[in-house]
Amino acid sequence: MSWGCPWALCALLIVPLVYLYLAFFRVPPTLTVASVSRFRKPGYGGRFRLPRLEEHLLLAALALLIVALARPRLGNERVVVRENGVDMLLALDMSGSMIAYDPPPDMQSSRRIVNAVRSGRLKNRFDTAKRELERFAANRPGDRIGLIGFADFAYRLIPPTTDRALLSGRLKTLEPRQLGDGTNLASPIVSAVNRLKTSDSPRRVLVLFTDGVNNMPYRVTPEQAAEMAKEYNIIIHTVGIGGSNAVIVADTPLGTRTKEYPGEFDGEMLSRIASITGGEYFRVGDADGMRKVMDRINMLERTEKKVERFVEYREYGPGTALAALVLFVAGVILGNTWKLRLP
Repeated sequence: MSWGCPWALCALLIVPLVYLYLAFFRVPPTLTVASVSRFRKPGYGGRFRLPRLEEHLLLAALALLIVALARPRLGNERVVVRENGVDMLLALDMSGSMIAYDPPPDMQSSRRIVNAVRSGRLKNRFDTAKRELERFAANRPGDRIGLIGFADFAYRLIPPTTDRALLSGRLKTLEPRQLGDGTNLASPIVSAVNRLKTSDSPRRVLVLFTDGVNNMPYRVTPEQAAEMAKEYNIIIHTVGIGGSNAVIVADTPLGTRTKEYPGEFDGEMLSRIASITGGEYFRVGDADGMRKVMDRINMLERTEKKVERFVEYREYGPGTALAALVLFVAGVILGNTWKLRLP
C-alpha cells in the first residue's frame, strides 16, 4: 500500500479534535424552565457527553474523506531489462600441441606432475581451455556466443547462440587433432568475419586461442585477415597459451613419464592481430592464468543493460470517498428522522 498524497493524512488530526468538542465543549440546545430539579438524574455531575450515533457516522465520513484525499493505492511494479548483447565467436586451437600440460610454478618434479594428471588436478591445455570457455559463456547469458575450431583449417562448430547447453555439449565432443595437426591462424579470422559481418549487434568480437605458430598456407596472412575484421568493426582478442615449463605426458615401457615441450606460440603476431582491430593480446602460462584472462575479457566486453521500471497502480481513493458519502448521508438521515431530538 502506498499513498499518492500522504501529506493529506495530517488532516486526520481534525477528527479527534471535533470528537473532543462534541464530547466536552459543545453547548446542547436548551429550554428555559422554572426549575431543573425534576430533570436532574441522581448521581450525574460530569460534563462529558457521548456524541450521538449520527455524529459518529459523520465523524467516520470525515475520516474516510481525508483518507480518500490521500489517494490510497496498491502498485504492481514491472521491471523490463533491455540488453544490448555482444555477438561473439570463440576460436579454439585444436592442433596436437594442445595436449601439452602447463604445470604451475610450484609443481616441477615429474612425479608430482604425473600424479596430478592421474588425479585430474592437472588438465592439458585443451581441456583447460574448454572448461574456461564453458564457464565464460555461462556468465554471459545475454550474449550470443558461437564456436570455431581450427588446426589445418577452420570449422564453424556453432553459430552465435544463447543456447548454453548446445555450446557445452559441443565442447565436450571436441578432441585435439580432429581438424589436423597444423596451425592456421588466418582461417578462423576469415571464418569469423564471414559470420559476424552481417550481425545486427553493435559489438562483434572474436577471441582467438592458440598455442602454436602459424604454419599452414592460406590465401591471406593473419594480419590481412585482421584488416578484414577491422573493416567490419570486429574486435579480435588473442590469447597465447603456453608456459615456460610445459611438458608432454606419455606412457613408456618404464611407466608414465614427462617430457619437456619446447613449442611456443608467436606472441608478436598475436599482438599485431589484436592491435589492428583494437583488441588486446593475452599470454596464459597455466590454468590459473587462463581463468584470470577469461575474467579480464569478460570485464572488457561488458553487456550493456537498460533497466526500465513500470508501476501500475490500483486507486482506492474513489471507493473510499464513496464510503464516506454513504456514511455522511446515513448520518444526516438518521439525525433528522429516527434520532431527531428536540430540546
